[in-house]
Amino acid sequence: MTLTSPAFTGDGPIPVAHSRESGDLSPELRWSGVPAACLDLVLTCEDPDAPGGTFVHWMLGGIPPERDGLGAGEDRPRIAKGRNDFGEIGYGGPQPPAGDPPHRYVFTLYALRRPSGLTSGFAVDDLRAALKDNVLATATLVGTYAR
Repeated sequence: MTLTSPAFTGDGPIPVAHSRESGDLSPELRWSGVPAACLDLVLTCEDPDAPGGTFVHWMLGGIPPERDGLGAGEDRPRIAKGRNDFGEIGYGGPQPPAGDPPHRYVFTLYALRRPSGLTSGFAVDDLRAALKDNVLATATLVGTYAR
């Protein structure tokens, strides 16, 4: 599978429009190569460079496998939105500490062999349980952000 964004290139800077300080507009994402056996897609965005350890910025579950992407700020009612590490449901944009070197924001798309069963408000532990022994393929896109 491949995962791309028209908003930024792989390992390139994420535009300020998609940051926490600019209102948390999720970036447009596009993907291809979803396995035919896929029954569910799950998407995450995590910052592995956060001072306290990996910080979850975004989790989505129940994305129909026939989809080929998400528009900027897209908020579909039938897609389950997880609770991010800001304590909010949905997307929380990059907000590394001011003065830090650029942090990496890792967007990962998971193709699942069984439905995830995730419902809005799910936690990262629910996500881990849904992924266990259930992943057919993954695709990753990394963007960077600094303040």
